[in-house]
Amino acid sequence: MRRSYPYVGPAELRHTPPAPGSTTVDSPAHISDDQPRTFVVTPDGRLRLAPRHSEHVALAGDENVAAAGEIVFARDETGWRVTTVTNQSTGYCPDPDCWPAVAEALDRLGIRHPGDFTEKLVFRRCESCGERNVVRDADFTCALCDADLPAYWNFAALTAGCVERTPAHVVGGLSAGFVIGGSGEGCAAS
Repeated sequence: MRRSYPYVGPAELRHTPPAPGSTTVDSPAHISDDQPRTFVVTPDGRLRLAPRHSEHVALAGDENVAAAGEIVFARDETGWRVTTVTNQSTGYCPDPDCWPAVAEALDRLGIRHPGDFTEKLVFRRCESCGERNVVRDADFTCALCDADLPAYWNFAALTAGCVERTPAHVVGGLSAGFVIGGSGEGCAAS
């Protein structure tokens, strides 16, 4: 069963309205340009797009997601293709293992893609101070309090009272850690 990512970002963003231009992509015709976009994949596999810098939680309607990040499309003689795709979402902090949900959504639409994220971010919550961190260079140290970060994705503990574990081998090739901000307190499952 595929993981469903709850919103773990700042509580004040939970009810942000969707940005103008947000859409559920039912066909490649819903892609209009090659500008960077915010995306989510819903638990039922639908791709939603919004202008870049839109809040993922607004695009998802304050619901859980199967994947979230940023994406760029390009059009050539055979149609649309993905040139860049990341799991960069500090509101959902999805692990790189959410890629299959993205690939399936794009495959269903007939949109070519690179076969994996072109940049992978590894997010961990500090169990000492509660901060959200991006792990870089396989340095599992909180950038705020210097505590050790877990080798597994641990945001589910905020919302479901459980910890989902993802192996640490997914972090190779990343650079120095930093704190995303917000304590993670008050983040409830949607």
